[in-house]
Amino acid sequence: MININTEICTRCGKCQRVCPAFIPKIHRDEAPVLHNTDDCIGCGHCVDVCPTRAFVHSDFPVDKVRTIQRELLPSPESLMELIRSRRSNRTITRKPIPRHSLDMILEAARYAPTAENSRQVSLHLITDDASLQAVESSVIGMFMKLARIMLFPPIKVLMKPFLRDLYNRVPALMAMNEQFRSGQRPSICDATALLVISAPRSYDFGSQDCNLAYQNASLMAESLGVSQVYMGFVQTAMFIMGTGRASRLLGIPRSNKAFAIMGLGMPAFHYDRYTVR
Repeated sequence: MININTEICTRCGKCQRVCPAFIPKIHRDEAPVLHNTDDCIGCGHCVDVCPTRAFVHSDFPVDKVRTIQRELLPSPESLMELIRSRRSNRTITRKPIPRHSLDMILEAARYAPTAENSRQVSLHLITDDASLQAVESSVIGMFMKLARIMLFPPIKVLMKPFLRDLYNRVPALMAMNEQFRSGQRPSICDATALLVISAPRSYDFGSQDCNLAYQNASLMAESLGVSQVYMGFVQTAMFIMGTGRASRLLGIPRSNKAFAIMGLGMPAFHYDRYTVR
């Protein structure tokens, strides 16, 4: 249900200017009119921009609408300092991440914009040790199997001239395997939590929306002093493994694809400087 309280509406026209579906029609000397309300995408712009709370929307009851505390907003300078200081800090310890911090990271991800406010992004947090170990074991095992195939002499002779960059990474894979065998989890950077950000495979803007959510979560993690590392290595492995196995390991529906995965953990130390670039 969408309505405008004409008694307190000032005809300022702000709702008309912000509505992506062109529903409100406001003229200074006429009563407000609403057109094609079924086209509403539920973004809430109309409710949030109305200076007198005249715009009424059943999806956004009064008790769910908050006034922005602008005194809490970061200055451009402080936000830029946060952006400059953010980096992949892989010195992750086994110290648990405070639950409050994880909740704030998830909330930040949920508040990211999505195409046409479709809200098809799903968040899944992996924190139990067994599931983290299963991801690590599967990733290392898959890449080592690939490495053994690549190093098989007849294949190596044929393929190395065409895949030099890939063959140059084999020593790093071997080093990761040694770390894994010593009890470390190199492919997930020893993360104590994995944030899996997924969307339906059939959704055209899955990659864009999931990575917008990732950016929100990443900045929040940095502000909380929590290490965050983009799990590109894990994502590549999941792509090679196939839908069924990847879905089981990551705990997401088979119909979804993990477009972004974030490793989280408490760092051993923080960087004191950043380089200008």
